[in-house]
Amino acid sequence: MSDMTFDRMIQQMTPSIYESLKRAVSLRKWPDGRLLTDEQTELCLEAVMRYEAENRVPEAERIGYLQRRTCGADSSGAGVSPQLAGLGRDATHD
Repeated sequence: MSDMTFDRMIQQMTPSIYESLKRAVSLRKWPDGRLLTDEQTELCLEAVMRYEAENRVPEAERIGYLQRRTCGADSSGAGVSPQLAGLGRDATHD
């Protein structure tokens, strides 16, 4: 396995290994409780991101995904009243 390249490892990664690495990055520790070093975190994160890109993992399931939120309107914020948006009051007097 000494001829294993990073690219080849990504191509051979199983969904189970992907989930394990994703969890390790999220928790910054291995399943046995040992903490990941900075280098291990960086390599695992790169592997997870490459796996997600090559396997077309839906955006909402990718590591680091943040859902856009608004005050109940579309993402432009159009149609949100100033009161709901927090613009209807002077926050300096709270």
